[in-house]
Amino acid sequence: MASIFERIALVFRSKANKALDKYEDPRETLDYSYQKQLELLQNVRRGVADVATSRKRVELQASKLNSEVERLQSAAQRALESNREDLAREALTRKAGLQTQLDDLQAQHAQLQGEEEKLVRASSRLQAKVDAFRTRKETIKATYSAAEAQTRINEAFTGISEEMSDVGLAIQRAEDKTLQLQARASAVDELLATGALDDPTGTVRDDITRELDALAADSSVENELARMKAELTGGPAARPELQSGPQGAATEPAPQATPDVYQTGQGGERA
Repeated sequence: MASIFERIALVFRSKANKALDKYEDPRETLDYSYQKQLELLQNVRRGVADVATSRKRVELQASKLNSEVERLQSAAQRALESNREDLAREALTRKAGLQTQLDDLQAQHAQLQGEEEKLVRASSRLQAKVDAFRTRKETIKATYSAAEAQTRINEAFTGISEEMSDVGLAIQRAEDKTLQLQARASAVDELLATGALDDPTGTVRDDITRELDALAADSSVENELARMKAELTGGPAARPELQSGPQGAATEPAPQATPDVYQTGQGGERA
């Protein structure tokens, strides 16, 4: 049972890893890492500022205590000059207490100063690493972008990219539909030409009708040409020749008979 759950967990992890790898952009990952390093550097710098602030506060306290110690020292000296040994003793006692505090502050100051120096060095090293990482990051991003662009160009040339596949399929479908429409139009024209289909508009005629119309048009043209020639020469218009006889020999029309003119005299004789 445990092995089954382990296999299921392995399958889910592999699927999740594959999905993450598909949607992961190395450039975004590098930018995120660079941002986290900048935040770390900012925290280190903030720590340096905090330690420096604490050191400065200790210096101010030490300076104040040092002034108080000097004042008590002067007061003890004046008390002895005035034969007030008790006051001098009290002043020196307070001076000793302040001196102890001053020594502690000086120790704290030295410790804070050491921590500040360490943080400053760490900040400098981290700054150098962040700068180097930024340069490396930009180089990797530029290289990745160039490789990605080259891959897309190559896929576009080879037609294996998703965008170009869709375009290729669209072009193929358009060509198929165009060929289908051309074939249908040609088939309808052929059926109309042969008379297998009737044209309700009467604009399309079959082959026989077109031939008859062509012959009629040619005959009309020949007659019109003959008339125009006759008008130019001043003679009668030529008539179209008639085909007669078994061999189709052309025969001229028979001349009309002219009636004899009879001159009738008084005797009724022909002149």
